[in-house]
Amino acid sequence: MEVENCTAVTEFILLGLSDAPELRGFLSLLFLFIYGCTVWGNLGMIALIRVSSRLHTPMYFFLSHLSFVDFCYSTIIVPKMLANILNKEKTISFLGCMVQFYLFCTFAITEVFLLSVMVYDRFLAICSPLLYMVSMSQKLRVALASVCYLFGNVCSLIHLCLALKIPSYRSNVINHFFCDLPSILTLACHDISLNELMVFIVATFNEIISTVLILTSYLFILITILRMSSAEGRCKAFSTCASHLTAIIVFQGSILFIYCRPSSGNNPDTDKVATVFYTVVIPMLNPLIYSLRNKYVKEALKKMLESKLGKLFS
Repeated sequence: MEVENCTAVTEFILLGLSDAPELRGFLSLLFLFIYGCTVWGNLGMIALIRVSSRLHTPMYFFLSHLSFVDFCYSTIIVPKMLANILNKEKTISFLGCMVQFYLFCTFAITEVFLLSVMVYDRFLAICSPLLYMVSMSQKLRVALASVCYLFGNVCSLIHLCLALKIPSYRSNVINHFFCDLPSILTLACHDISLNELMVFIVATFNEIISTVLILTSYLFILITILRMSSAEGRCKAFSTCASHLTAIIVFQGSILFIYCRPSSGNNPDTDKVATVFYTVVIPMLNPLIYSLRNKYVKEALKKMLESKLGKLFS
């Protein structure tokens, strides 16, 4: 690579999912619909948990934070992606690109650990139901949620500081629909082995820690469920765990597929499709997977709607 072809950049160009004009209308409507469902589902869930006293329990405390994280990192990505689909100008400033990457990385890593904490919460609820409210105290809940956000910020800052040290790029065209770090690193002129190593180490470390916690908790949960004498209790516990485990596999599987493999094996188009799952689709599905299938949430929603409609027509 010749040094004279490398320059400092002030803005990047995001190529997006597809450059086919005939897909522009379809993609914009599709992602607008998904984002609308994401906003209403997650903000609605936060509001419902706040106003319903029956949902003031540890499980729904973590669910409200999960909804907040899903809303945030979807909002960081989707509006800019929609603007790029509809506009010919697909640029984003260098500072805007770094901020988008930092915030996205922060909330994505926070979600990884929130999912792990939620498994631990279910472990206490199923394996020690009589001591659950005492064990999962308000102080512990706040501490666990704070640690999740702290991990997200620290890991993102590591990547951001290393990315800001890259002096020049051979191109400012990013083959992605948002400022994802691996896509940015492929444009760097100088040695990025440390950046790639830190991406691999941080992603692998986070995945190992969260996976060990998840598998250990689920092992004890499974043992407890198999010892239950009530068939109804076993079915209820299995149903809750299956939904949670499905979401974990989809979310963390996508992250492992993209970040925990050598850059030489990357396929941009494949990465884009995988990234859509955990940046666009999963934030929309999480309220359904974790909450709207829950009878207590349904009852709280029904009561809230009846109360609002009663006041409206009284």
